[in-house]
Amino acid sequence: MNDLHTHAAHPEIVKRLKRAEGHLKSVISMLEGGRSCLDIAQQLAAVEKAIVNAKRTLIQDHLDHCLEEAVGTLPREQRQSIDEFKAITKYL
Repeated sequence: MNDLHTHAAHPEIVKRLKRAEGHLKSVISMLEGGRSCLDIAQQLAAVEKAIVNAKRTLIQDHLDHCLEEAVGTLPREQRQSIDEFKAITKYL
């Protein structure tokens, strides 16, 4: 399946993932270099945060575009549950 599927947010997601990649490389070097566990834990937290933010951005972008496209023709009163679903996912 070679389905090209891009959104405007994808460059931002790539930027976040590259930041995570840089932090992860730093963590590996720190471990190999015998750095303190506190320093390593701080870098691991940065990796985790960057990946979580990338995932959140991807999911929100998908919901904002793909779900909207699928239900866009529904009357406003029938869209309330979809709008609430989109809103609550921001807390994931």
